[in-house]
Amino acid sequence: MSRSASVIVAGAGALGLSAALALADAGCSVTLSDPGDRGCASAVAAGMLAPVFEAALEPEIAGHLDLLLAARNLWPALAGRAGIDLDRSGTAAVGSQAWLADIGARLTRLGLRGADLPRRLLDELAPGLAPDLEGLLLREDWRLESRPALKALRQAAQAAGVEFRDAAVRERGAADWLVIATGADQSLAGLSPELAGLTPIKGQILNFSDVRGGRVSLRGEGCYAAPGSEGLAVGATMEPGLTDTKPDMVALAPLVTAAGRMFPGLAQATFGVSAGVRAATADGLPMVGRSLTPGVILAVGARRNGWLLAPLAAGIVTACAMGRDAGPYAARLEPGRFEAGR
Repeated sequence: MSRSASVIVAGAGALGLSAALALADAGCSVTLSDPGDRGCASAVAAGMLAPVFEAALEPEIAGHLDLLLAARNLWPALAGRAGIDLDRSGTAAVGSQAWLADIGARLTRLGLRGADLPRRLLDELAPGLAPDLEGLLLREDWRLESRPALKALRQAAQAAGVEFRDAAVRERGAADWLVIATGADQSLAGLSPELAGLTPIKGQILNFSDVRGGRVSLRGEGCYAAPGSEGLAVGATMEPGLTDTKPDMVALAPLVTAAGRMFPGLAQATFGVSAGVRAATADGLPMVGRSLTPGVILAVGARRNGWLLAPLAAGIVTACAMGRDAGPYAARLEPGRFEAGR
């Protein structure tokens, strides 16, 4: 495919915007279409770039730490290209002694270990943390703020020549390639049969706008807590099969309890709720690469790792459109891996 390939990207989340920017930088003529009325899961995400904790806590992807770390390692270049602030201060696991022992064992199996945090330092990093909790610091997991990052990616893509359209994509039309990065949405399933294999997962996050949080993101028993410019985000529910974005206090109750256990001061604090719908595949990794349908490339199903995997997915998408080698991780993300007999 020539460097002047024309590409339509459907979806303006982390995967779609990163792919559009990479394609434009590679010399493609890119149009990004998104109706803007379905919500964007990337906008309500906590922005975790957490290869280690994801591999440690999610059995499905425990064997893919190398891939997750490779994706994270691409972030400094993308952040520099788009003007995104990366928080590399690390993430602390906080919890009971028994829970931290289990986390330590999981890290050991991955060939890693965290640094024990003295209580004095833990109080500096996370003011208001429950006094009976202990901590373990990991430098490998980073974070960004999702809404500013989406804005920065959009601005960088526009400056690179990407045309934006506030409309849903119905077909590839005259374009050389259609990149589907529409998350859990099934409106393009007629163009790509692989989309039928995605499972929607509703995720709700608590937003404590009056709480600053601390200096590092936290992983605890039943929740995470991420400080940011808009306050402290505590998440997240994982509700498979649901596609609505309405707050559900019944589903949120365990999360509220976990937040209060981590920070006792949150027990009486006021919070808002944001919700998004993500998509997941059967093996926990996204589908990134050429569809069975000629002219269609997929970048969907990243579960809660859309931000982490965005630059890796963008590189694979661009390689597919340009007829280049997609790199050592493409085979693990190939959409056709779920075909019968493979």
